[in-house]
Amino acid sequence: MSDDTGDALGRFLALTDVAEVLSLSASEVLALVRSGELPAIRLGSIGQWRVEQRVLESFIADKYDESRRLALWNEAQYADVAELFGERRGQRRTSSS
Repeated sequence: MSDDTGDALGRFLALTDVAEVLSLSASEVLALVRSGELPAIRLGSIGQWRVEQRVLESFIADKYDESRRLALWNEAQYADVAELFGERRGQRRTSSS
């Protein structure tokens, strides 16, 4: 059911483990947690942050979706610019040749 990495790390990950998975610093991960972008809980008597494995996987999947949507948005914007100005440039070239 779970992959080997999930079994090895356990259900809840420390912020240092999350940082390693995401190739970020622990302070960058803490900033994601504090901003609410990466959901986490505080556990134990000193309140150490923990991120559930499935929440991290969902966070990563959401980032891929966000990147895909941004790329599609940028493509749509550039396509409109090319359509608007492509004909004018083509007309200028044919009239000046």
